[in-house]
Amino acid sequence: MNYYQPSGFSRLTPVVKNLIIVNIICFLISSFGEYMHWYDVTNEFGLHYPLSPSFRPVQLITYMFLHANLEHIFFNMFALWMFGNVLENVWGSKKFLVYYFATGIGAGLVQILVAYIRLSTYSISDDMWNLIISEGDMLIRTSRNYVDSTLGTVNAIVNGSTVGASGAVFGLLMAFGMLFPNTEIYLYFALPIKAKWFVLGYGLIELFSGIRNSVGDNTAHFAHLGGMIFGFILIKYWQKHGSNL
Repeated sequence: MNYYQPSGFSRLTPVVKNLIIVNIICFLISSFGEYMHWYDVTNEFGLHYPLSPSFRPVQLITYMFLHANLEHIFFNMFALWMFGNVLENVWGSKKFLVYYFATGIGAGLVQILVAYIRLSTYSISDDMWNLIISEGDMLIRTSRNYVDSTLGTVNAIVNGSTVGASGAVFGLLMAFGMLFPNTEIYLYFALPIKAKWFVLGYGLIELFSGIRNSVGDNTAHFAHLGGMIFGFILIKYWQKHGSNL
């Protein structure tokens, strides 16, 4: 299967529709609650590093339904509609939902793995580690951090939170590129590019951005790549063994 004519874009499939609704509701609740200083939804349900006092295993799921700002949720929901609608029509709702959560959770696991690798490059004494574990979380909660650059960076990795559906969305992008490689996607709504080259290019950009790790770049580039990697593995597994879903 190489081509797809997107005639089904005019309507929302049920899982995609409900995912968009839940994401919007969660965004409104978190934005309002944090604006009014009632409840820090992002810190409670965003994904943390396992050593953080705020880490909960359920965050591997809940982080996918939180977003940093309006632009963040808009582009994720747009991509969810654009690619998810097609994939749910092709796969069916159950298989699509399994794929969505598998890639989202996979992206979160990759984010944790990359954090572990980055932490291993810093030389931190036991006293500094104890300081980060005991009080670093509270500093992040109150939008503060350590003045020392090394201590501040390590604290941000350990106690900072990751949010967004981007990992699962990049998994959808990978699936679309694998199932419909020659379908043209209009870059910036004007420049046509085949899906397979679009996916490859986007993946390389994310890899480069993740390795560069620019100061002030809060995007979880390796989580995006994680969603693509888990998506690729899952699709290959289904193609070889079937899904029975």
